[in-house]
Formats: sequence, C-alpha cells, structure tokens
Amino acid sequence: MEISGTKAVIVGGASGMARATAELLARRGAALAILDLASSAGATVADELGGTFHPCDVTDYAGTEAALDAAVEALGGLHIAVNTAGGGIGVRTLGKDGPHDLAAFQQVIDLNLIATFNCNRLQAAHMARNEPTADGERGVIIDTASVAAFEGQIGQVAYTAAKAGIAGMMLTMARDLGSLGIRCMAIAPSLFSTGLTEGIPAEYEASLTKDAAFPKRMGRPEEYARLAVGIVENPMLNGSTIRLDAGQRFAPKM
Repeated sequence: MEISGTKAVIVGGASGMARATAELLARRGAALAILDLASSAGATVADELGGTFHPCDVTDYAGTEAALDAAVEALGGLHIAVNTAGGGIGVRTLGKDGPHDLAAFQQVIDLNLIATFNCNRLQAAHMARNEPTADGERGVIIDTASVAAFEGQIGQVAYTAAKAGIAGMMLTMARDLGSLGIRCMAIAPSLFSTGLTEGIPAEYEASLTKDAAFPKRMGRPEEYARLAVGIVENPMLNGSTIRLDAGQRFAPKM
C-alpha cells in the first residue's frame, strides 16, 4: 500500500516504538490519529505531527471503541492501524508465596491479547468500508508481539501467553479478512530502548544483549518503525509474525 494520502491510527502512539512509527508515517504523507492514555504525551505528539489525539485506555473496551470511532471520523477513514499497547509482570507459575495469582494473569491477558483483538476487530470494520486500491487492498493491521512469545523467560508465563496469542492470531485473522483486502501482521521485538530500558547504563545493556548475533545492542524505536512501514508497503507480507531481535534468543534468565 502506498502510504502517502492514507489515514493511520497508532494505538500507544505517545511514546516508544509507536511514536517512532507515527513520526515515520507522517513523513511519508499519512494523516494520523494517536490513541493513548489521557496522562500520556499523546496530545503533544499529535500536535507535532499535525494529527489528532484521542485519550484511550485499551482495557476499557467500550471506551476504546468510542475513541477509535472518533479517530476515524476525524481522519475521514482508516487504512493503517499499528497497535503497541501492552505490558507484563514477573511472577512464576508457582512461587514462594504459592500459585500465580489468577487475577494478575488475567489482567496481563486482558491488556495484551484481548485489548489487541478488540482493536483489531474494530479497525477491520472501519477498513472494510474503504474503496479498494487497484490491487484490491483496503487496509493493513500491525500488532506487537514479543520474542517472549517463543522463548519466554522465568516469571513471564502471563506475558508469554498473551504475546503468543497475538502471534497465533495472525494467520487466522489474515484468512478471515483476506477477502476484504485487509492484511494482518505482527512484529515481535526483543529488547528495545523504550520505557524502563531507555537510557540504562551501557554495561547493563551489553549484559542484556550479549547473546545477540549482531548488533549486540538493544533495538531502537526507529527500527521498529522502519519494519512497520515496510510491512505496509509490501503487499506479500500477511498472516505472519516477524522477529525483530538481532538474532537473539532469550535464555531462561537474563
């Protein structure tokens, strides 16, 4: 899909990989709507990029639908959706204090997997209204998994389940939406310099990434953005999850 002139919604777009993606899409000529927490820098980012900001807590499913409707109305359509909202906890299946708390497990699933699917189903409904391109394409959905989906570490059982669920949805969702000309892909980053890991000491970064093939460093938000843009522009990318990990495979512990 040619990016210039498209309408894009970036969920989690106030910071990190999603913000970098929003910035790159804007430079390529897309109109943007940023969805993020009301307490985030989303309004500032949207203003800088000439877009609109729509406060959104993705675990409020009805609120997410309302925010997405408002974003699409402001844009006048939807062609590209990038979804990055998520997070995890560090709890073993069975720890010193007993079994993993079930409510905590469910909260991680809700935040990462259920919220992502909620966004996807609603985004697809908006994209389905588009006039197809000459190649029959109506939209592209990009979700964010994690390499933890494939080799989760000790204490990541909830996060692993959620991110593996995102990766597992891709082919089925692509098949569900293929007749409408809507593609679905996921990116599975390893360690990226965002959030809590941004600005950590160089020696700590080196220890975390020592098992990477090359480069032996954390990923940069703009590298996620470049892959996201590549997915949008390449119509043969569909139904898969791409690792973005410098050849790193997580050991049981860092």
